[in-house]
Amino acid sequence: MIPPDLTLETKKAILRPLSMDDYDAFLALAKKDFDMWEYFSLNLGDEKQLTRWFEMAFADKSANTRRAFTIIDKESGKIGGSSSLGNIAPHDLRAEIGWSWLGKEFRSTGLNRHAKYAMMKYAFEQLNYERVEFKTDVLNARARKGLANVGGIEEGILRSHMTMWNNRRRTSIYYSVLKSEWPGVKLRLFADGYDV
Repeated sequence: MIPPDLTLETKKAILRPLSMDDYDAFLALAKKDFDMWEYFSLNLGDEKQLTRWFEMAFADKSANTRRAFTIIDKESGKIGGSSSLGNIAPHDLRAEIGWSWLGKEFRSTGLNRHAKYAMMKYAFEQLNYERVEFKTDVLNARARKGLANVGGIEEGILRSHMTMWNNRRRTSIYYSVLKSEWPGVKLRLFADGYDV
């Protein structure tokens, strides 16, 4: 089982367990950029939806199906956003990296790559999982490019897959990295010093 207090770290990022103490910092980040929530299932700039998001993360933690992390930018010491290792399936040796978002000032800084690297490394090298998967809105070109840039292989589309906070039906696209691919992905895409 994944420890409930799991913390991961790279040269640039600390991923520590989500805490209710993070609420105000998350709300401040989430309110700065309304457009960020176009492709997210909830609008975290809305206090009720942010509260619901926290409640779901804590419920998933209790069920041992997800570990939600608060991402800290080590250079500034500030909270940058969140990501999760979820849909944890120990029997099937797989998990999903998702529920990811960063405040505007932390995008295009490498923080997202560091967070994804930390979770992939943990899944493949500590849990010995066979598969890490990702999904995003098929319309989210930025996220799709980002998933390809961390080694994700496009797999398929699930039509009318999710109901979004604005009642739009989202079509999702899946990506994955397999354990057999991880050594090459790590060498090719993360060779410039991610480990502490």
